[in-house]
Amino acid sequence: MTIKTLSKISLVLAALATLTACGNTIRGMGQDAANTVNATEDAGKRVARAAN
Repeated sequence: MTIKTLSKISLVLAALATLTACGNTIRGMGQDAANTVNATEDAGKRVARAAN
């Protein structure tokens, strides 16, 4: 293999690793947002029950 080929392969592997890390971060942010919505809904229900 030539240096050119090895550098191209290395570049592709680095790009894939970066994209995988971004995917995990985005998935985690989605889960955090869903948890925030659920907590807000639960708090609203508790306030409504307390008002009755």
